[in-house]
Amino acid sequence: MRAGADVDHAKFDDLGEAVAAMREWALKVRAEGPPKTANLLKTFEPKDQVQARLELKGGSLLHRAVAGIDVRGDGTFMPYSGGLRREELDPTDHDTPFDLVRETLEGADR
Repeated sequence: MRAGADVDHAKFDDLGEAVAAMREWALKVRAEGPPKTANLLKTFEPKDQVQARLELKGGSLLHRAVAGIDVRGDGTFMPYSGGLRREELDPTDHDTPFDLVRETLEGADR
């Protein structure tokens, strides 16, 4: 988990436990409220900012599966897959974006 400059790591034996912890952390970050608008060379509203990135890695050393959730400044959760080449996933047909992360990682193990 990365939120601002803070980075936290945890190990889980079970994918279900890992996804549950991811959900708990994401809800905690969202409860902290939105970030302030950032004015750099461009103005970044809270909806344009990633407040925290929660990532799960599974599989073997040679075949590493990666999926996670970006907690956006507007409180939305955006699921993604991939590490360096991140691809946003469409959570429309899932109860929660966390279910999609679990399904993505389970599919990668097959």
